[in-house]
Amino acid sequence: MTRVSCTPAAAELIARLKQLHGCELLFHQSGGCCDGSAPMCYPLGEFQVGESDVKLGEIEGCPFYMGADQFEYWRHTHLIIDVVPGRGGGFSLEAPEGVRFITCSRLLTGEEEADLG
Repeated sequence: MTRVSCTPAAAELIARLKQLHGCELLFHQSGGCCDGSAPMCYPLGEFQVGESDVKLGEIEGCPFYMGADQFEYWRHTHLIIDVVPGRGGGFSLEAPEGVRFITCSRLLTGEEEADLG
């Protein structure tokens, strides 16, 4: 059980970004001011994960982290990362592609919460 997954469209974009940039990727979602709580995609190793960041799982082999403060708001949900047309955050790798990653969510079931601990 993981706290995060992605849609087929997001999986396809992740694969394309890996090929285009020739590297593994990392996702981070914060409660930042500029891009709100949008998931940001970086080359692995180019974003410094902090001690207070929470690893939610992986999507398409890419670690997905969230700031601890933001996690408190989302802790009872399963995140589904999707992609939509439009320009997202300037620092996120998908920005030049004319699309952006977004976060959708659903509440975790009682069984899922128990499995996650």
